[in-house]
Amino acid sequence: MATDSDAAARLIPQRLPAARLGVAVVAELVEIIVTGQLKEGDLLPPEGPLSEHFGVSRTVLRESVKRLEEKGLVIVSQGRGTQVQAPGYWNMLDPVVLSALIDNDESLGVLDELTVVRASLESAMAGAVARSHTADGLRRLENALTAMRESESETDSFRQADVVFHYALMEISGNRLAENIAKHLYKRAVESSRYQGSIPRMPSP
Repeated sequence: MATDSDAAARLIPQRLPAARLGVAVVAELVEIIVTGQLKEGDLLPPEGPLSEHFGVSRTVLRESVKRLEEKGLVIVSQGRGTQVQAPGYWNMLDPVVLSALIDNDESLGVLDELTVVRASLESAMAGAVARSHTADGLRRLENALTAMRESESETDSFRQADVVFHYALMEISGNRLAENIAKHLYKRAVESSRYQGSIPRMPSP
């Protein structure tokens, strides 16, 4: 009779993408979890079968599981194994997790949620700009609005100008945390083929 671990093992792909082993293993496991193939409370297959399925050493597998735990997707318990956590524990701002959610979002629900969160953050930042701003800051916003008006008939140019306006608003607000989160969310969204739009090149850190 097949065990739960045996059933879970069958979900694991037996091929690896042409990428660094640890990165590839993490990406595959993240996708399996966020798509619900392994659900909250499920146990990952034992270390031996998993390493065989992925064709990696147990050292690589342990490091990969550690990355999953850091992202909040699983919890490792002594004597129990590696258990999938509820979505509320996931670090959804993690690039790998967020990309997997967006890329596998058939209903666009994640993108809708992302838009709501970003709009809420931008609302707070707009309030900060209204209360405290400089002449240079206002001039920057006015220039961005002018670019939007002048490109209304050109979809791609308008989208680009719209993004420039929103980025300017975020930066002028002075709320570095809100700016960082909002930009991060938008950047991950536009990298997905499921999202239409463009994004200005962000300066290197």
